[in-house]
Amino acid sequence: MAPLPDHRPKHLSVGPLEAEILAIVWELETVTVKDVHDRILADPDRELAYTSVTTVLNRLTTKGWLLCDKQNRSFTWRPRISQAQARALQAYEQLNQFLAVGNADVVAAFADSLDQASVEQLDAIAQRLKAVRQAREEK
Repeated sequence: MAPLPDHRPKHLSVGPLEAEILAIVWELETVTVKDVHDRILADPDRELAYTSVTTVLNRLTTKGWLLCDKQNRSFTWRPRISQAQARALQAYEQLNQFLAVGNADVVAAFADSLDQASVEQLDAIAQRLKAVRQAREEK
C-alpha cells in the first residue's frame, strides 16, 4: 500500500459523481471538462450537463482532491494525490474510527473472530511496525 501522502484533502468524503469523476482524472492524469464529459457520455444511457462536470471538478478542487491549472482561457485539472494514496488515507481513517471505539474488549472480540489469514496479516503488520519503530530508534 502507498504511504500516507503529505497532502490530505480537506474533505475525504466524496459523493458518487465526484468519485466517478475522480476515477476518470486518475486514469487520464490531466483532464479538461470536455474530456470528462465525453467519457461519461460514452455510456448511451447517461445524461449529464457539461456545467455539472465543471461544478464537480471545482468542488473536488475546493475539497483538495484536484489541482486546477489555467492556461490562457482554458482550464485543466490533475490529481493532488494518487489513487493508491487515497486508498491509504481512507484505510487510515477507517482504522482510526475503529480504534476510537476505545473499548479494548470490543477490539479484542473483533480480532478474536478473524479468520486465520486475517490473523496472519495482522501479525505481519505488527512485525512491520516493530521493524519501522526499531529503525527509527536507531537513527
